[in-house]
Amino acid sequence: MLNVRRAALETLVRILEDGAYANLALKEAAASVEPKDVPFLYALVNETIARASYLDHIFSHFCKRQKRAVRNLLRMAGAELLYLNTPAHAAIDEAVKLCRAIGKHDSCGLLNAVLRRLDRERGALPPLPENAVERLSVLYGVPAFLVAEWIKTYGEAEAEALLSHPPIGTVVRAQYPFTTEELRDALSAASVPCSLDPNGLRLSEGFDLAHDPLFLAGRYAVQGEGAMLICRALGDIRGKRVLDACAAPGGKTAYLASLSGNTARLSAWELHPHRKALMDKTFARLGVRAETECRDAAVFDPAFTDAFDAVLLDVPCSGFGLLSEKPDVRLNKDEKTVDALTKTQDAILSACCRYVKPGGVLVYATCTIVQRENGERVRAFLAAHPGFVLAEERQLLPTRDGTDGFYYARLIRS
Repeated sequence: MLNVRRAALETLVRILEDGAYANLALKEAAASVEPKDVPFLYALVNETIARASYLDHIFSHFCKRQKRAVRNLLRMAGAELLYLNTPAHAAIDEAVKLCRAIGKHDSCGLLNAVLRRLDRERGALPPLPENAVERLSVLYGVPAFLVAEWIKTYGEAEAEALLSHPPIGTVVRAQYPFTTEELRDALSAASVPCSLDPNGLRLSEGFDLAHDPLFLAGRYAVQGEGAMLICRALGDIRGKRVLDACAAPGGKTAYLASLSGNTARLSAWELHPHRKALMDKTFARLGVRAETECRDAAVFDPAFTDAFDAVLLDVPCSGFGLLSEKPDVRLNKDEKTVDALTKTQDAILSACCRYVKPGGVLVYATCTIVQRENGERVRAFLAAHPGFVLAEERQLLPTRDGTDGFYYARLIRS
């Protein structure tokens, strides 16, 4: 088994330097450490990712740029000192030991000196930029365009509240025919009912869900309220033919099955084979019956014209509504990233709207809080497709709704 800090450092290098997905990298790292150390591993990696920009700002005043292993050692130890309440002597000593263990002997003295200075001066750290956009961008490590949009839309105080919002916590829901009441009574951890969706139960404490016999038996799924509300936006789908066009990893399709009492005729599409395989595995565990295909939702297939009573488009997006749950969402994204995504979103809307029967429902959804990907896409779509009308539109906010930042628009084909 690896030392937990060494596992954390290697994971951070993979995520921050090599572009690995945090959830996958952390899952692999968790298998290499003692089970008791897994919560600390997740906390250390996620906190370091979330604070990397600000820590880099601090350390830029203390020393010149270091090679990536040492740079990430500084970030990791800095996160321990400032945010995880690790005693200073322990955080610094462990960082120096790890520096030596990875063969960076020449950097041990500098690492020790910089971290001791950080500890001494934690009450008088280098100032942040005075401009609000620059300040929040550095402090929370998100692109300036996002900060500017949120300040314009919500005001500076609310923008910072969104950026600093703590994790929402774990929400679970029963999978039909298991009921919410049965799940609440059977769970090995305490839970409280959710406020937005009556089927949701918010766990009051963590436990090993992945190895829970109830979970393995397909009695429940982990799913946030925002994702659940998106499914509910399709309305009554009992006995109807329904398409989830961007379905992997399959949680929303599974909830549609549950909401319909397993009477909806479900089709679930996914572009990438490995994600389709993950979706199929999810459906097998939960007992979901659905036709699954590897298919590009952005490419129109005339064979499906007017084929579905309801179509769900949970389109690829920037994911900025998930900052508290997935810290790596803030990495390596700029306006060009968003502009490229909007083209994909428009293409999916244009192709899949033709699969909706007259009188049917089209739900467009994202997990972001960016108008260019949300309301602006819907307005552009409606201008080009007068046969659809907007029936409902909602932007969920962590600060206001207590769930992740999802958006959805319910459109009816007239």
